[in-house]
Amino acid sequence: MDKVLIIRYGEIALKGLNKRFFEDKLVKHIRNAISDIGKLKVYKEHSRIYIDFNDEEYDEHDILDRVRKVFGVVSVSVAKKIEVNLELLKEMAVKEVKENLEEQEIKTFKIESKRADKSFELNSLELSRTVGGYVLSQFDDIKVDVHNPDLTIYIEVRNIAFVYSKKVSGFGGLPLGTNGKALLLLSGGIDSPVAGWLVGKRGVEIDAIHFHSYPFTSDRSKEKVIDLAKILYQYTGNLKLYSVNLLPIQQEINEKCPEEEMTILSRRFMMKIAQRVALDQGCEALVTGESIGQVASQTVKSLHVTNNAVDLPVFRPLIAMDKVDIVDLSKKIGTYETSILPFEDCCTVFLPKHPVTRPRLNKIIDSESNLDEEFLINEAISNMEKQYISLDR
Repeated sequence: MDKVLIIRYGEIALKGLNKRFFEDKLVKHIRNAISDIGKLKVYKEHSRIYIDFNDEEYDEHDILDRVRKVFGVVSVSVAKKIEVNLELLKEMAVKEVKENLEEQEIKTFKIESKRADKSFELNSLELSRTVGGYVLSQFDDIKVDVHNPDLTIYIEVRNIAFVYSKKVSGFGGLPLGTNGKALLLLSGGIDSPVAGWLVGKRGVEIDAIHFHSYPFTSDRSKEKVIDLAKILYQYTGNLKLYSVNLLPIQQEINEKCPEEEMTILSRRFMMKIAQRVALDQGCEALVTGESIGQVASQTVKSLHVTNNAVDLPVFRPLIAMDKVDIVDLSKKIGTYETSILPFEDCCTVFLPKHPVTRPRLNKIIDSESNLDEEFLINEAISNMEKQYISLDR
């Protein structure tokens, strides 16, 4: 049987004269998300996007899961695609009930119809009543409940008809590439992958930079970050990961600067390195997973000192979120289980017993004057590794 994936979008519909640009971007990303599955037809009609497929040839659950992760998609439905015929609509509605009965207990149902083709013999209300009456006659233990049914069967009549019963939520937002490009400072923790995901959801293309302290931190900690980048790839598509060894800089700071300033000084170096990489790669902003007061480097004064290190705008989408909310979102997008794996990151190296929480900018700049900043940054970037992230499907 021929089936179709019905893809709905929301905010894009408000873009006025730019709507077509956003729609075309969304279609492109949907095609990319399923490009390795086969030659599936992706097309747009009536402010929706459709994918035709045959359920004997393709795994509808795989297609649906990939498409729902594309930013800009609000919801997705797998529908039966039939010619416009009242008797066929009745039979397809009954088939939909039977399929759902195999998965769940159903005591009540309703039919919700939309007749876009005004030449069809029944209007929307009449169609719902007619099909609903037929379905009711085919089952002994199911009743109609138009207010709170266990099952809703949707019927759409256009130049062709669609019948379906499930709407799977997407993540909404805007298609990638409609709002520039940014570089994510990606650690192995819970916060930064969520931050990158949130900025990507607003249409910003994402690349990532990771700082490690090898050999003080293990190869497994680097692999953990790669695994996180692969999860983000499912949402962001093309993603480059830059890996920078911060250890020589940390050793210099440890030797020449006050111990309590290690964290904030290391953080400023990360930002400076990230900015140079960002500018070289055409990124217009940096993204971090910082949240006010979560650790010593994330007090308001610390964030002010960190910001001073760079000129690019710094996006902090988690800035006012509670940790529990960040954790919940990380579980929703699939990064949590990887983030909590017990592998160290560069922030644990030379960790001061009492890190400064109210740093003074002039004092931090004085401490930096003891370091050959230009040499250290150039060395770090010259030894940087670059990796194109992809999935092994």
